[in-house]
Parts: sequence; C-alpha cells; structure tokens
Amino acid sequence: MLLLRLPDGSVREFAGRIRPRDIAAELGPPWSTTAVAARLDGEVLDLDRLLPESGNYEFRLLTPQDPEALDVLRHSCAHVMARAVMRLFPGVKLAFGPTTESGFYYDIDVTPPIREEDFPRIEEEMQRIIDQGEPFERFEWPTPQARALCMDLGQPYKVEHIDEELHRFPTLSFYRQGEFIDLCRGPHLPHAGLIKAFKLLSIAGAYWKNDARRPQLQRLYGTAFFRPEELRAFLEQLEEARKRDHRVLGKQLRLFTLSASVGPGLVLWMPRGAIVRGVLESFIRDELLKRGYQPVYTPHLGRLELYRTSGHFPYYRDAQYPPLFVHPFGQMVDSWLGLLEAGELSQEQESAFLQLSQTLRLGLADYSPQKDVASRIAVLRRWLDSHEAYLVKPMNCPHHIQIYQATPHSYRDLPVRLAEFGTVYRFEQTGELSGMTRVRGFTQDDAHLFVTPEQVEAEIQSNLELVLFVLRSLGLEGYRVRIGLRDPGSAKYVGDDRNWSQAEAVLMNVVRGLGMNYSAEKGEAAFYGPKVDFVVRDSLGREWQLGTVQLDYNLPERFQLEYIGADNKPHRPVMIHRAPFGSFERFVGILIEHFAGAFPFWLAPEQIRILPVSDRFLEYAQKVELELKNRGFRVTLDARPDKLGAKIRDAQLEKIPFMLVIGDKEVQAQTVSVRHRSEGDQGSQPLHQLIEHFIRLNRPPANSSAT
Repeated sequence: MLLLRLPDGSVREFAGRIRPRDIAAELGPPWSTTAVAARLDGEVLDLDRLLPESGNYEFRLLTPQDPEALDVLRHSCAHVMARAVMRLFPGVKLAFGPTTESGFYYDIDVTPPIREEDFPRIEEEMQRIIDQGEPFERFEWPTPQARALCMDLGQPYKVEHIDEELHRFPTLSFYRQGEFIDLCRGPHLPHAGLIKAFKLLSIAGAYWKNDARRPQLQRLYGTAFFRPEELRAFLEQLEEARKRDHRVLGKQLRLFTLSASVGPGLVLWMPRGAIVRGVLESFIRDELLKRGYQPVYTPHLGRLELYRTSGHFPYYRDAQYPPLFVHPFGQMVDSWLGLLEAGELSQEQESAFLQLSQTLRLGLADYSPQKDVASRIAVLRRWLDSHEAYLVKPMNCPHHIQIYQATPHSYRDLPVRLAEFGTVYRFEQTGELSGMTRVRGFTQDDAHLFVTPEQVEAEIQSNLELVLFVLRSLGLEGYRVRIGLRDPGSAKYVGDDRNWSQAEAVLMNVVRGLGMNYSAEKGEAAFYGPKVDFVVRDSLGREWQLGTVQLDYNLPERFQLEYIGADNKPHRPVMIHRAPFGSFERFVGILIEHFAGAFPFWLAPEQIRILPVSDRFLEYAQKVELELKNRGFRVTLDARPDKLGAKIRDAQLEKIPFMLVIGDKEVQAQTVSVRHRSEGDQGSQPLHQLIEHFIRLNRPPANSSAT
C-alpha cells in the first residue's frame, strides 16, 4: 500500500502503481490543469514517473508558482536548445546541460564554433520545437546498452562520462523528444509547449568537466520562464546589472585594473580603489581593536609540510598553485605522488617515472611497482619530506596557528584573537575568473580565535554580531544565513565524529538564540568544521556569499595545540575562523555594483570636488580646499580653465558625492554653493556649517555594540 501525505495534511492511500499525473487528475482542478511536476520526499519527478508500490511519503504536486517547477522548466528548455543546435549545426557533441540560479547552459563541442550572431536563428528553431509541443519521454536501459546507444548517437562525452562515473549504476535514463535523445536523469515538463518565454544570453569557453587538461568546449547560456512578463522583468534586471557591472565601472571610475602581463585573476588596485579598500581596512581594524583582537602579519609562503599537516594541501590540492621545490626535480616527484594518490597513475607512467628517477639518481631505490600503493606513497613522501618545498599561501590559518604555538598559554590568556589582512592565492580555472568577484589572489579580513570550550558559544555569537555590524554599516541589509554542515557520506571531511556533532550543535544553538532565520545545508562545511555563511542580496536581488564564521575542533588536534587549564594540566583549545568581509576584492566588487559606483560619502574615494567658476576665484577655492583637507576629507580642486558645466558633468560621471561651486557671490559672502550628485543644487552654505554636515556623513551608519 502506498501512503502519500499531501500539503494540506491529508493522507491518500493507493493500491498498485500510479503516476503523479493520476493523482492530479483525481484531485481535479486546479491541480489537473496546472501541475507540471511532483515532489516525493524532496525528490522532484516527472508527472509520468511511476511512484513506489508501497511506503509512506510526503507528496506535493508542483505548479508554475513553485521554485522547483521553474528549475524543471529550465532543464527542459536546455534540451530544446540542444535539439535546436543539433538541427542547425551538424556534428554537435553534447557534454552537460544543467540549470543555474538564473537559467541554464549546455556545454557543446562544435566546429565551426557558435557565435552570438547565431542566437536569433537558434531561438527561431527553439520556438518551432516549442510550438510543436512534443512530450518529453523518459526511458531506462541497462548501462551496457545505454553506453552503446550513446556510441550510436555519436556522443563521445556521454560515453566517457558513463565509463568514468555512471558505470556503477545498473541502469541509466534517457529522455526522448522527437528525434532528440539525451542521456539525462530528469525531471522534465510533460511537453515543450509549456515553455512560454525563453532567451539565449551568452556564450563562453569551458573545459570538459572543468578540467584544463581536457578539451575546451563552448558553454551556451540561456534562461526561461513560465510567463513572458517574468522574462521581461529578468531582462530588465540583467540590463541594469550590465550598467552596474563592476568590471565596467571599475575601469570607468579608475578603481582597479587587470593586466595580462601580471596574470589573470590578479587584481591591481588603482589609487581610487586603494582608497576605498583602505577606508574599509581602517573601519574594520578600529572595530577589531575595540573587540580585543591583536594584529599580526604573516608571509606569502609557507613550508609545504605545514599545509600537509593542516590538511589544506591534500584536500584542496587542485585549487592551489604547485609547490615550489628547492630540488630541481621535486616537482616531478610530487606529480608522481599526486597521480598515485589519486589512483590515476598508469603502468606506463610509473615505469617512465621510475626509469627517469634512476637515470637522474634521485635516490628512490626503495620504490618498487611490486609494493602496495600505501608503501609506494610512503617512499615518495619520505623523499619529498627530505627536500625543502614551499607553497604559495592558500590559507592564513596554519600561519596563525604557528603564532599561537610560539608562546605558552594558560586559560587566563584565552581567548587569543589574531587578525590579519592576509593575502592568499588559489589557482582558479581561467573560465571561472570574473573581475574582482572570482580571482586567484585576494586579501581576507581574516582572524583566528583560540578559545576554551566554555568560551565557544559567546565568541561565536560575538563574531556573528560582528558580521551583522559590518553588513549594516555598508547598507547590505538583505541577507540570509546558511549553516554549512558536513555530508556524512563524503570523504572530504577530517576529524572525529563527536567533534563534528558538537560543533554543529553549537552553531545551531547560537544561531537560534539570536533569532536568525537560517537554512542548514549538508556538504557546505569546510573540511575541518561547520560554518555559518552570510549570503547577501544586493540592490538587484542577486545573492553573494560574503561573511563567514567557522568552528573548528580539528586543526587544534592536527597541530597538537595546548593551553594550561585551571587544573594545571594541558588542554586543547578550540579554533574559530572568521572573515566578515570575506575578501576585499569580492566585497568591493559587489559594493561597486550595489551602489552603481556611487559610494556613500564616508567610503567614496573622492568625497568633495571644488569647482571655481574661473581663475579669479582660485585663491578662495584653495583656502576652502585646505580647510577641508585639514579636517580629513578627501577633496580635490578642479582648476582647469573649462566651463563650469563641463566640470559639473565630469564630477557627475565620476560619481563625486558633493561639488562645491565658487563664484562671485560665494567669495563675497565667504560661503560655498553646494551640489549633490543625485539631488542637484543645495544652495549656498557657510563652510563651517557644511563641515559639520560632512563630519556626520563621514561615519558609517551602524554603531558598534562593542564596549
């Protein structure tokens, strides 16, 4: 007997196999006319999927009003797009076609490559497919036959994916729509006619499975909605986002630049951008000093063994720059070890490595292919450990741990709060880099707290309140809280299960105690501990993960950290990792877009521009400039011989908060004529009165609760 619990609390019983479509028909309107998919205990299904014969489940029919339904629509539209592309471009090879937060994409391999000029005819072909309203039909085959089908379809990427990932499943599912067949787990709409609005957005490069060693494909992006007015609103928002694009505004306002000569993903802060960053640094530094933090500095390199001990090197190896070995062949041996640990070392490669090591007399006589993998790994590890190697710093925490260990601590010293604007480096894939929001080198407003177990909850609460203080000060009031938990089925996490359970419980208790609305998501924890992330919504409604607070019982174990307790015995401290901004690069990039480049007065790189009407008023203008500079304001004097209108226009384009116009009347009355960048003419004011106004504006709007 199948028992289904419906959203209204009622329970329906069914004998025999049924489909969600049958339940919709039984419930009648509006479900019979509006349902597009179903959810069974959290899994989204097609309306034609057979439900289990027995069991007790939560069940819900999904209509266009449900967020999950929009995901189904977009997945279906991705198939329609792929079908249209295959009709128009013979020989297309398909990779993956998932949905995204704002639409969908499909990675494709086609020669010659698709260009944006091709979008209109692709969209026309998509519309023809949609108008036919053909159903999406699911079928399943045993995996060997499924692989053979993909071979027959001329889809080598699907075959490779089966060989690498899907071969462990007994059967695989496909979806057919007309002549188009695609390996896919679904779900999909009942038919394509339900797609009422769609648009192709862009095309970019992408590596197969995001691996730079594999073929480069094209990633074709699009979006879709159930209603045309939703698409229109989305495209309007997209156009506004383009106007606010920090990459465009950053260049226009001379805030930052990226140089191919320096390298992709490495941000160069220009003077104006450096001022914004400096103001943010001063703002958070002053707040941290009030809260008992101690500033530290650490180098940009660290011994490789330091990061092996912490776990950052093995767990995040693919996202790090290769180690720097003093020995000229250290890199080769490290690559050998990496392939062996990943199970990707072929016999031919191993023989070649071994022969080369003998030729070069590297001293690896203990290495033998006849030994088990663990023994071979141990031999290579010993060799590497005996040769000096360094890693470009991917994380600050191991360095801060060394500072903590440099001094004995008693329980009376704790909490120890170490803070640094620490620059770290990650080897992000080229296709994933984006202006300041996805980079390879970035500076975190990082800190690590070493606390007793009894202090954990209070310090977690204090750090969550610090993140809220930062967000409110910047006007980022829209946010949601996400608790990142461990996925028990994943091998990427380290440490004792009891520590994980305790850490997760502590975060839950503190977040609940603060009355925060939150979501708990498995698989989002750091490898050493759970965390609380603040996902911020900007002025366009887009979400960004910024501030984070992480609780860690594991790194203190890995580094054998201690403090002397009240019982005069050694005890293990607990670590808290936290970064309210996250990184200055991403945070400033988001702020540029949030404010459309028009920073609030206290944060603006240039706060005031003085505009004398002519050279005759230059002497008074210089006195005003000097007075404002002496009061600590960021002010410039536009002494160019241009007309006043041109000077005002330039200041407006550069988004200067205030313009002070000086002419005959102002000199005679010893005043200034004030213009605001968005509110226009504010009239004449005495300078001393205006300065008092500027002093009030020069403070962030939020006030610290720290004592």
